[in-house]
Amino acid sequence: MDAKEVELRGKALTKAYAGDEPSANILSLLSELHKGVRATEELLRSTRIGVTVNKLRTHKDKAVARQATDLVNKWRADVRKSANGSATPKSANGTASPAPAAAPSPAPSKTKAKHNVAPENRNHKTDKVEWKLTGNDIRDNCVRLMYDGLAHMSEELPDEVLRTAREVELAAYNTYQSETSDQYKTKLRSLYQNLKNKSNPQLRKRVLSGEIAPNRFVVMTHEELKSAERRAEDERLEKENMNQAMVAQVEKSISASLTCGKCKQKKVSYSQAQTRSADEPMTTFCECMNCGNRWKFS
Repeated sequence: MDAKEVELRGKALTKAYAGDEPSANILSLLSELHKGVRATEELLRSTRIGVTVNKLRTHKDKAVARQATDLVNKWRADVRKSANGSATPKSANGTASPAPAAAPSPAPSKTKAKHNVAPENRNHKTDKVEWKLTGNDIRDNCVRLMYDGLAHMSEELPDEVLRTAREVELAAYNTYQSETSDQYKTKLRSLYQNLKNKSNPQLRKRVLSGEIAPNRFVVMTHEELKSAERRAEDERLEKENMNQAMVAQVEKSISASLTCGKCKQKKVSYSQAQTRSADEPMTTFCECMNCGNRWKFS
């Protein structure tokens, strides 16, 4: 199987996984790769098939996960053999003769491919992704919504973003059955708003990297979705409000004789304080409970 055929199998695997196709389809593709591919480092690097198959090791179907693991292990062994497989040439009398020293090859570049659309402009339209994967309009629209939230300000490639978006939608569907439930739709809209939040960029990165698993992401509370900075600020404000609430307030009385000069109502509260020297009369602070007008007199 040449590199082109391997790439085609890789795309088919990605589509089958993202589309939640029957496990039999994935197992068939894995079997073809097992029989038809003798892995080399160059082949794995150029086709990225190893990355695609490695993700299937955590598939919910144990048969798929087991076959993917077996395939990854086989390819690792193939690569080791290809690196050490050339036998040491021998002379006619059986004495080993030294092999000529090979010129050192340059180290392969490991720079990760990035997307070519400006991160702030990315969405399902700019990335030209096929987001209709489930056969259900409501669920497909939720996959699209999750894609837009995850792709915003991200440099991950579309296939990676789409895979995560599909996993998040599937986790929400399994948790809040069914797609017509208010919980399902409300939760995904809330997650989208949190992913787009400019003050919480780490949330998108944590979900895309797998630090926050999809089944955990879809049950996180509003408080858990906040950034560490926002939680610290909220704690500061709560402490400040608590301190203010514990400060003794100046007691106010309601007067039946004072009249507001603005609305002419006799709903006036007042308090008194000594603002000048002790032999001077106290200052009276007034506030109309009807219109909010404030004044003072001595």
